Amino acid sequence: MATTGPVQEINSRLASAIKADATVPRHSLLVRITHWVITACFMALLVSGAEIVVSHPRFYWGETGNVNTTPLFQIPIPASRALVPTGYGYVLPDQNGWSRSLHFQTAWGLVIAGLAYVIAGIFSGHLRKDLLPAKAELSWRAMVAVMARHLRMKPAAEEDHHSYNVLQRLTYLLVIFVAFPLIIWTGLAMSPSFTAAFPSTVTVLGGRQTARTIHFLLTAGLLLFLGMHVVMVWLSGFKDRMRAMTTGSAFNSSEDL
Repeated sequence: MATTGPVQEINSRLASAIKADATVPRHSLLVRITHWVITACFMALLVSGAEIVVSHPRFYWGETGNVNTTPLFQIPIPASRALVPTGYGYVLPDQNGWSRSLHFQTAWGLVIAGLAYVIAGIFSGHLRKDLLPAKAELSWRAMVAVMARHLRMKPAAEEDHHSYNVLQRLTYLLVIFVAFPLIIWTGLAMSPSFTAAFPSTVTVLGGRQTARTIHFLLTAGLLLFLGMHVVMVWLSGFKDRMRAMTTGSAFNSSEDL
């Protein structure tokens, strides 16, 4: 019994230290809020955007595009408008009204949440500390090792549970500072009222139909990113990752301790 007391005290102190570390948020409150707001907005944009595409599933390059113009490519689905030649003998229900309204309104929600994330990330140091890769991580050997692990669908390395690997960092930076700005730009370039005030928005891209095509291709790329993101979250520990992005902590004292 003489040794039981000290051993129990040491174990108790160790458990307390682990619990204290577990209370340190993996993600800040603002990161968590903007993450889920952007997720909800993106899903609404996908649904409404799909309905908009159904109204005219043909894509062109340049300023003009209509049923008399040869498309650059087309989606092999029936349209919701009888005048659009798709090769099908029927049309889908026309949902163009509410989908355009929801698409436009939700886009501004995504813009506001995205700006809040970027501005807060700059001032808090989140972008520099958590997303900017270190020089050593940018070596070809380091990136190939991470890429090979991803291609084999292996679980994340132990250190990745507490940080992002180099591929994640580069991908997130590409999505935040390239893909999203471009998709917002091309979206605005399709708005007659916006291009009337800022005509160079669309002329730089080469035309309104070019903007629409680029907008669609960017959406397809972001959808691919979302799919891979969900797969990697699952492989790296879905429960812990979801907890970290919901409560801020990657641990649950009642389960993990």
